[in-house]
Amino acid sequence: MKIVIIGGVAGGMSAATRLRRLMENAEIVVFEKGPHVSFANCGLPYHVSGEIAEHDSLLLQTPHSLRQRFNLDVRPYHEVLQIDPDHQTVTVQSPEGQHIESYDKLILSPGAKPFIPTLEGIETAENLFTLRNVADLDRIMNKLSHLKEGKAVVIGAGFIGLEMAENLALRGLQVWLVEQAPHVLPPFDKEMARYVEAELKAKGVQLLTGQSVTAFRQNGQTLVLSSGETIESDLTILSVGVQPDSKLAEEAGIALGLRGGILVDEHYQTSKPNIYAVGDAILVKQEISGQDALISLASPANRQGRQVADVLAGLPRKNKGSIGTAIVKVFDLTAASTGLNEGAVQLLGYDYAVVHTTGKDHAGYYPGARDIVLKLIFSPTDGTIYGAQAVGQKGVDKRIDVIATAIKAGLTIFDLPELELTYAPPFGSAKDPVNMIGYAAMNIAEGISQNVQWHQLDEELAAGKILLDVRNPAEVENGHFKTFVHIPLDQLRNRIGELDRSKEYIVSCHSGLRSYIAERILKEHGFSVKNLDGAYSLYQMALPENIIR
Repeated sequence: MKIVIIGGVAGGMSAATRLRRLMENAEIVVFEKGPHVSFANCGLPYHVSGEIAEHDSLLLQTPHSLRQRFNLDVRPYHEVLQIDPDHQTVTVQSPEGQHIESYDKLILSPGAKPFIPTLEGIETAENLFTLRNVADLDRIMNKLSHLKEGKAVVIGAGFIGLEMAENLALRGLQVWLVEQAPHVLPPFDKEMARYVEAELKAKGVQLLTGQSVTAFRQNGQTLVLSSGETIESDLTILSVGVQPDSKLAEEAGIALGLRGGILVDEHYQTSKPNIYAVGDAILVKQEISGQDALISLASPANRQGRQVADVLAGLPRKNKGSIGTAIVKVFDLTAASTGLNEGAVQLLGYDYAVVHTTGKDHAGYYPGARDIVLKLIFSPTDGTIYGAQAVGQKGVDKRIDVIATAIKAGLTIFDLPELELTYAPPFGSAKDPVNMIGYAAMNIAEGISQNVQWHQLDEELAAGKILLDVRNPAEVENGHFKTFVHIPLDQLRNRIGELDRSKEYIVSCHSGLRSYIAERILKEHGFSVKNLDGAYSLYQMALPENIIR
């Protein structure tokens, strides 16, 4: 059998190497239009700052090494110009000219390409760059070699945009970050993204959210914003999203779907016989919603490459879809998510509840413990976990990975407290943050606790409810709500007579734990009360303009 693969890197090379392990006698040919068939694309931004010092460490395999170990015929600088599904051939442009190559099975792994908006002056912007591959990185590094200081503008504050902003700042440039959405990291919900914004500002990055670049002037040195303002730039990184590189598939008559993604079945088969597709160019099922989605992440692409190889080798593999687990480092902060965000759940019309908790990455009494703010979105009726987000300096990856595994396994909020996670003081807590957010979610689902979200508080107070702050006096002095009643938690039982049972109360502390205890005390004494989810710390992060200091 002759198998031709178009495109290397994650999906294509995973398919090629797995095929060889399963089919020693197959002829496997990989066409890659660029010079590098196997490189660490997720590591590219970190070479900008020197965090990854050696350029060649980003190059994982070469055609020679792949030939030696896997007997693969890997051909860089070979661009496939046309696919003929009827005759099962491809037309290939190489440095030596064009030729026709036949195949028995064809795997498409073209990936995604940066989205380039149509803007005034963008074609003549000499200092404008995108980052998709090693060649793009080399162009950026060449520009930076002539730019010892100056101003860099990153357009788009998604994962790659944030990584580029960080690494350009670490290199010593003044960095401006422009994002059209109301907050950075649009896949996250607002209150969680605010922690990332705070970290960016603390490290000197200038944020312009709710704005977009509308034009480039003076060969890209001047950027015009949607507000009418202009900013100067010595180097601009365009990172406003990606789109499937599916033109070749479209021209071959292969069916496309959402945003030009290649449609495949559960065995990665396209609409044309003997043609398969994997990676960032294909549509997958969002496992939680069941809807078509484009999920451009390295882990799913690698998994898909392996699975399509299994399919061609006759093994019973199916494409189950993805839930979109992702993580980003922003200076000293980590932000990670899995599943659906709250906005997506709202659009789907699901009945859902939200709970935020703050816990330590390891035992608080052991040196170096750091806070993890964790958000869980779930069904209050059957406990289905829709998604989670977390921010913190350490231990964020572990908690989101656990919840991602729970989602994949079909576990519910009622299972989270049952998870037996490793514990010793340097590594975790006897009640891990994942266990604790499971308990908190169960309290909501079982009616033991009712909460109010940060964005609902002002409306609730306007409707006549009273905010009761149970923090200690010193905490209140450092910052407080505009209108509230103050009784420290440890005094609440003795001072409960100061409260009016005919009124409805919302209780708050610093992070939500003490206010939950206060909620239970008051409910046991016949009060109508709810807990401010995430409490003061979350509210002041989301709406700092409403806090008095």
